[in-house]
Amino acid sequence: IQHEIRFRDVRFRYPGIERTALNGLTLTIPRGSIAAVVGPNGAGKSTLLKLIAGIYQPDEGTVDVRGRLSPFLELGVGFNPELTARENVYLSGSVLGLTRGELGRRMDDILHFAEIEEFSETKLKNFSSGMQVRLAFSVAIQADADILLMDEVLAVGDAAFAEKCFDIFARYKREGRTVVLVSHDLSSVQNYCDRCILLEHGRVIADGTPGDVTALYRRMVGSMTDVAGDATAEAPEDQEAVPSGRWGAREVTI
Repeated sequence: IQHEIRFRDVRFRYPGIERTALNGLTLTIPRGSIAAVVGPNGAGKSTLLKLIAGIYQPDEGTVDVRGRLSPFLELGVGFNPELTARENVYLSGSVLGLTRGELGRRMDDILHFAEIEEFSETKLKNFSSGMQVRLAFSVAIQADADILLMDEVLAVGDAAFAEKCFDIFARYKREGRTVVLVSHDLSSVQNYCDRCILLEHGRVIADGTPGDVTALYRRMVGSMTDVAGDATAEAPEDQEAVPSGRWGAREVTI
């Protein structure tokens, strides 16, 4: 059975908030795609993945997911900071449906891929954020899933580890699996993905080859920067504009 993800006229609004996160979304992600979802903050990228994972249900339209999912939306979900790395592999792996025997046989490979063999008996609370994300990713890819969902999880890893992760994606593609990746790393999107979807204000602005779509997104970002610069230039002499267009004395800044 060919697995795929299909959205038909999907509309989603956060409960209790007068804001539509996704509006009129219609798209299909077929088997074997490595599809990136890009766009500015608040565009609806993470919401899109949560709809695919079944965490959210659409207010209108239908979301049809055919195939087994491995959602990797939050770093270290299921991890316990008081347990060791080895113990957390068993804990997190059980959430993915893997048996203790399966995890035991794969343990050396998991720790090696995460590059933490010498820290296998160290409590997770003593790990850096990079070590935690490497371990979490190493466990997540053990799932026997057709579709892998990832939300900015590569941002914490270094360049070498990110390249290893994309090697895994390439293997998935050869095996006919599907990866849906939310990322702000446009260079990686261009180098490793075969499709790119650009969202803005909950709508699909562009859907095509990574080179074309990321070029459009960069032009959008450049336009927004120009508008912010114009607003700063027009500020009164006794006030200073911040990049978001708000005004203030800048007595407190972050």
